[in-house]
Amino acid sequence: MQVESAVRERYSGAARQAEAALCCPVNYDPQYLKVIPAEVIERDYGCGDPSRWVQEGDTVLDLGSGTGKICFIAAQVVGPRGRVIGVDMTDDMLGVARRNTPVVAGRIGYANVEFRKGRIQDLALDLERLDAELRLAPAADANGWLAAETAAARLRREHPLVPDGSIDVVVSNCVLNLVEPHLKAQMFAELFRVLRPGGRAVISDIVSDEAVPDALQRDPELWSGCISGAFTEREFLGAFEQAGFHGIELVKYDSAPWRTVQGIEFRSVTVRAYKGKQGACRERLQAVIYKGPGKEFLDDDGHRFRRGVREAVCEKTFELIRAGHYGPGFELIEPRVAVPAGTAKSYASCGQRVRDPRETKGRDYTATTDASACCVPTDTTASVGC
Repeated sequence: MQVESAVRERYSGAARQAEAALCCPVNYDPQYLKVIPAEVIERDYGCGDPSRWVQEGDTVLDLGSGTGKICFIAAQVVGPRGRVIGVDMTDDMLGVARRNTPVVAGRIGYANVEFRKGRIQDLALDLERLDAELRLAPAADANGWLAAETAAARLRREHPLVPDGSIDVVVSNCVLNLVEPHLKAQMFAELFRVLRPGGRAVISDIVSDEAVPDALQRDPELWSGCISGAFTEREFLGAFEQAGFHGIELVKYDSAPWRTVQGIEFRSVTVRAYKGKQGACRERLQAVIYKGPGKEFLDDDGHRFRRGVREAVCEKTFELIRAGHYGPGFELIEPRVAVPAGTAKSYASCGQRVRDPRETKGRDYTATTDASACCVPTDTTASVGC
């Protein structure tokens, strides 16, 4: 079965005429739908709303943008200082999105959306540039095919569709499951590549509670219908981890399945994950205390934080925790005298260790202070205690 051909054919038809079976019910914020033409809304398919995690000023990339609904919602959220790029491989979908782009721009008062033709597993290759080159030199034989491959490699290098580290947030709405299994790791690697350090992915997709058997995977209708190519719940989260993300979180999990096929439940989830745990570790005498409620916490670098223990951390881990990528359950402890970034040494600890308080206060620290007020009375007759 040619998965990509089946997907392109079905979604080309769905761009011309709405197909209810291709989407889950999703409650989008109605204030953002008012400016979007009905043609876009009726022919755009998805299972979640990743735009809820977009912020003002972001540069957003929407994978498999379809007719552009999520892009047009995100355009309003990011505002005139932000930018939105939609990528899709289907000409009919791109046609609907592009002819409605100036309509939405006129209604919101600024233009910050563009649509590009590409495959989400190959975000470096601009398919419209490749089309233009192939029109000048069609691939009529094996030599022509080899020349086309060479042209594609050059375009990826010289004119990437989406450059490295250029995106604040990558979103996608029920599209990753449409990619063939042997290309899924490459797709996640591309998603990671285009994000800037500190950037995030927010992906809505369909997952299964059991592995999809081969017989279902060979059904082109079920594949293009977001069933056969679904990750299992565990595989989906694991794919983010294998690609190098951290702070991976299920921010939405539908308790009720969207569909059940041969006893296998398929449901919508949304995952948020961050890029930025790569890089050098520097010693700046920082520490963190995990506050609970669990007995311990394990991060995506394998650091184990025990509840109530002052753990030594490198600058990189400290900043990931400060940014909130692992939630609010930490107390951050800076040294009394800051270690300048330019003079920080390599973090040499082979494993985790407890940070001696004297490392952060200074070995010669001998201050003695008066007691601070532990609490403030609500009235003059209330007792004050600690």
